[in-house]
Amino acid sequence: MEPLARLADIIARHAPGDGAHDTILPGVSLLRASAPTMPMPVVYEPTLCLVAQGRKQAVLGTTAYVYDAANYLVASVDLPVMGSVVQASAEAPYLCLRLNLDMAALGDLALRHPAAGPEPAADGPGLALNRTTPELLDAAVRLAALLDAPADAGALAPLVVREILYRLLTGPGNHVVRQMAQANSRLNAIARAIVWLRAHYADACRIDDMADVAGMSRSTFHAHFKAVTSMSPLEFRTQLRMQEARRLMVAAGMDAASAGYRVGYESPSQFSRDYARLFGAPPAKDASRLRAGGMALAAH
Repeated sequence: MEPLARLADIIARHAPGDGAHDTILPGVSLLRASAPTMPMPVVYEPTLCLVAQGRKQAVLGTTAYVYDAANYLVASVDLPVMGSVVQASAEAPYLCLRLNLDMAALGDLALRHPAAGPEPAADGPGLALNRTTPELLDAAVRLAALLDAPADAGALAPLVVREILYRLLTGPGNHVVRQMAQANSRLNAIARAIVWLRAHYADACRIDDMADVAGMSRSTFHAHFKAVTSMSPLEFRTQLRMQEARRLMVAAGMDAASAGYRVGYESPSQFSRDYARLFGAPPAKDASRLRAGGMALAAH
């Protein structure tokens, strides 16, 4: 069986239904969808998404990233995106292996295996698409195969995960992953600010507060933040607020006014305007539509 077909077979067996499935392997989850899905908000954390079958799209700002079996996606920081499966069917479902990226292991590997040439200095988006090499695919198949050999997983999975991280660091388009591995990089400074913002998005936090967390001046922080996230810090905060408000209304049955207040809005009318601008419908109407359709909020 060809490596890609084998990976698809393993994922299909261990993810028998649509949705995200945790596994016995730390940091590894499997995703399946048997039909295309409408765009839904989700926060991509630092992960590798390696598709075995089908195709998915993640929209960050105004840029769409389409990933499939030929191209994997790496998220370098926590990013609110609109995600949708764009190619899937009952006969050939979307199948994806997702691996959380271990920053400590990446840092150690980067020190042991430095880049062959100078590192580009310019910031880039926090999402990156790169070609799936045969070496990376082979390691991913061996990692997934440990789901069929749980007695071996504890000893072998950490070794295979380390190999995958090595392939990301040394493969084509590895700039973003190498930036992640550098503790003093601008990307990691922005990542610290994003983690802080995710914990304080409902508060009346100031850009100066975020800049202080990143260790940058206000103007420098604003420029680097937008380069990585394709959004201003306040636009990013609004995305986080809207995603959580939508979750509260759909999953917890909260009314729009209460959800808006919970995520930091004092004005229900301002909340409604911001919500409709992002999701295309007023809060109550959008939540009612999603509940009626039995739709779960997306996982990547």
